[in-house]
Amino acid sequence: MATSSKAKKKTVRLASGRKRARQDVKLNAANTSLRSHFRTVVKNVQKAVTGGDKAKAVDTFKAAQSVIDSVADKGIFHKNKAARLKSRLSAKVKALALAA
Repeated sequence: MATSSKAKKKTVRLASGRKRARQDVKLNAANTSLRSHFRTVVKNVQKAVTGGDKAKAVDTFKAAQSVIDSVADKGIFHKNKAARLKSRLSAKVKALALAA
């Protein structure tokens, strides 16, 4: 029996199960979108820091903080991961500000 990574899901018989499956599709799409936005925001801050643009780094970090917090509040990432990431980004932005 060779199982593929994309195993075929069985159809659900109960109405509540079918509804749950429909909801899961919507939730999965929403979570994927938020996760993607989260990663993009973090990359933008890192690019600004590596580029040496102090003003842009500070602005993007301020915008990134709210996105990171909202993703953590929705349970997509753990709160400690969000805090750790914000701390690391903040340290990079501060180091850039001190170097300039």
